[in-house]
Amino acid sequence: MRTRNKYRKPTILGCNAGSRYSTSVVVLSLLGCLILLHLYTYIHHTDRTGGQSQLRLNHHPQFIELQEVEEENIQIPPPKGKRSPRAAKRRPKRTTTLIDEFLDENSQLRHVFFPGHKKTIDPIQTPANESYYYYPGRIWLDTDGNPIQAHGGGIVYDKKSRTYYWYGEYKDGPTYQVHKKGAARVDIIGVGCYSSKDLWTWKHEGIVLAADETNETHDLHTSNVLERPKVIYNERTGKYVMWMHIDDANYTKAAAGVAISDTPDGPFDYLGSQRPHGYESRDMTVFKDDDGTAYLIYSSEDNSELHIGPLTEDYLNVTSVMRRILVGQHREAPALFKHEGTYYMITSGCTGWAPNEALAHAAESILGPWETIGNPCIGGNKMFRLTTFFAQSTFVLPLPGFPGSFIFMADRWNPADLRDSRYVWLPMIVAGPVDHPLEYSFEFPLWSRVSIYWHRKWRLPHGSSGF
Repeated sequence: MRTRNKYRKPTILGCNAGSRYSTSVVVLSLLGCLILLHLYTYIHHTDRTGGQSQLRLNHHPQFIELQEVEEENIQIPPPKGKRSPRAAKRRPKRTTTLIDEFLDENSQLRHVFFPGHKKTIDPIQTPANESYYYYPGRIWLDTDGNPIQAHGGGIVYDKKSRTYYWYGEYKDGPTYQVHKKGAARVDIIGVGCYSSKDLWTWKHEGIVLAADETNETHDLHTSNVLERPKVIYNERTGKYVMWMHIDDANYTKAAAGVAISDTPDGPFDYLGSQRPHGYESRDMTVFKDDDGTAYLIYSSEDNSELHIGPLTEDYLNVTSVMRRILVGQHREAPALFKHEGTYYMITSGCTGWAPNEALAHAAESILGPWETIGNPCIGGNKMFRLTTFFAQSTFVLPLPGFPGSFIFMADRWNPADLRDSRYVWLPMIVAGPVDHPLEYSFEFPLWSRVSIYWHRKWRLPHGSSGF
């Protein structure tokens, strides 16, 4: 490799040196002007589109309350008795961590990660001035008093009935392993659906896409895998379309399935599965843009990268357009949303049922390029932030009437008993400058920081969701 002598003086050849000097000055001047113009555009864009609304949010008493995050000080207890086989396999000869305790079903801290049901206000007897609180990680019950089964799912708002519909994996079955080295699993039961007028009280609408118990060749046979169902509404066809990850017990099929319904509460008719664009598809989601175009986003190439591409107009198939994003970064569990013309996405690492660090990403175009802007988690303690509050992203729901505010939806998986996996919903706000340097660009970012705030309990701002 050739190196340059830093003490060597440049050669001056008459007018050529002057030309080079003049050209350099012009280029540097133009570059400086472009940078200043870009900075002005960014500031003007921020002030014009988000300044006033964000100012209102910052002075809203409940938003101030949401950003006053809570800290956690959890002490790891001394060893007591034998550790469970699951934790022992993951425990090398080192100091025990909170992740070890989380994965150990015999841990003395089990009640911290998986607490019991917290008695909340009865919605029928609630005075108008009372508040509805979320308790992340606790058992959530439906209106019949049964634990909600809607794991890995998402929410659709039906404008006609002014009702939210929450879909997810119905895992009310025994957890087992196909073989000793296999991942924990539950046989397919189907996709559960719950409805709500206020995002707090949930009525069970039943299993809207059921397993096939007899046909072993069917994608939805109980022995297979159905994960991460997401539903979007197609205004052109008047249909509700569900996409989901379809796999076999050994996760070798790696396909995306699709189902359709005339109503949000089903039943959905299963249409089949495919490897979109001819590639493996595992953790996935769908996103509907402002213009009605829908996109499929899925982990591929042994989860080493994400693929994204538009769906056909009826939302039942992929088009030929596809882009690879976050290549080589090994991200999964994508949850995509949009704010003030910028696309954002939360992803997790690939560590099976064990929790890991979430990352936020941003892009000016949904097809990329996407850039990583850092860990969005705030509060708790360092281990809480590095494990996404011991949960994994699944969906991001905007709060109507409060621009820049969202509900971050995540699953706290319980690999010892998957039916007892919990829900971690937390307030998420998009505001302020990013704190992560850009990796692939010298431009100024046109996006803001994504912040997910930890709370042991919290409430939605009054005025959102009809409160």
